[in-house]
Amino acid sequence: MKNCGFFDFFEFGLLFFCCKKVWHFLLLIFVYENIIGLFSPRCSGILFIFSFSEKIKTKILDILQNRFRIFSFQEIDINKFLKKIKKVSYIHGYSSMIYEVAKKMNMKGIKASPKLKLIKGTSEKIKESYQKEVHKAFGLKMISEYGAAETGIIAFECPKGNMHINMEGVIVEEVENEIIVTNLQMHSFPIIRYKLGDYIKLAPKSKKCSCGLQHYILEEVTGRIGNVVYGKKNSYPSLYFYYIFKNLGSKYGLYLNYKVFQNEKGSIIFLIEQSIDQNAINKLESEIIAYFKDDIIYEIKMNQILFSKYEKHKSFVSKI
Repeated sequence: MKNCGFFDFFEFGLLFFCCKKVWHFLLLIFVYENIIGLFSPRCSGILFIFSFSEKIKTKILDILQNRFRIFSFQEIDINKFLKKIKKVSYIHGYSSMIYEVAKKMNMKGIKASPKLKLIKGTSEKIKESYQKEVHKAFGLKMISEYGAAETGIIAFECPKGNMHINMEGVIVEEVENEIIVTNLQMHSFPIIRYKLGDYIKLAPKSKKCSCGLQHYILEEVTGRIGNVVYGKKNSYPSLYFYYIFKNLGSKYGLYLNYKVFQNEKGSIIFLIEQSIDQNAINKLESEIIAYFKDDIIYEIKMNQILFSKYEKHKSFVSKI
């Protein structure tokens, strides 16, 4: 059987679980690591392709695990989920998709189940601006985990909010702000000092967490390596956008959801989900200029829809 990686299993959707019994959870873990060939995602990431037998197997697994899934934000799918929301005890999925579901729940005045124990965002960075909507809808904070199909879980968030390295499963190094991972559990195909392609920041090994865990702490996953922004004369790492919006939050308490497009060199478009006043626009413009000087012409658009109904959220999209 082909081994399906932990994160491949959730490639393009949310999973909603009602794990009322221990065996539900144990079976869930087994399925994560061993079920094969149930999902055949298109390269575009829009749809799953199922044969008839695969549909039957998947349906049986859903029933055994008391699981309900949603793969899009079509009204019919949202309504099906909302009918089950009072029974949900565990939510797992892309952080942007969880955020979008939370917004729709808040708009409709729907409250989550009091039995809900955990909301876990994965595969994307959990922005601070997501947490308010998520907490209002579900009454809980969305916690984070960090990992990859090649390495499994790398770090997980503890109750105190720190991301602890999964030291039983991986060795993590930081070389010039880039993560290097060695997997300790894959025997058939070892992953040794693998460049995952993310920028990170590790805490000093002396830093201890009040939760009591002795695992080293991952302070930050700052972004992907390789995305380039082209100015009129120079080029810049797309990581600049992360710091621009991080600075707005840390300096002014201004947490914005954003997406940046570049269709031609020397020009970028900022899409902002929220409506912001001129004072906030001035602060954003100040940060943009601090990083790009006069090498970039920019446009800011507010009240924008940022998230696709089907694909993973990207903060920067370049057409160059």
